[in-house]
Amino acid sequence: MSLNFAVRGEHIQLDQLLKATGLCESGGAAHAAIADGQVRVDGVVDTRKRAKIRPGQQVDFAGQTVLVTGE
Repeated sequence: MSLNFAVRGEHIQLDQLLKATGLCESGGAAHAAIADGQVRVDGVVDTRKRAKIRPGQQVDFAGQTVLVTGE
């Protein structure tokens, strides 16, 4: 399943995106998932909690795909 997420400004941090979309219940859960290598950005595992996700990028986690768009 995929969902669209409109980012305000130029980017959103990866951990904040997971929390804002409801894919993780808390920032701590987002940090743990990222550190464990469970999150892919544009098809590549990304372990940077504060990675800047920009419009046009795709994040995959727990069987969900988030397509990041601009406002």
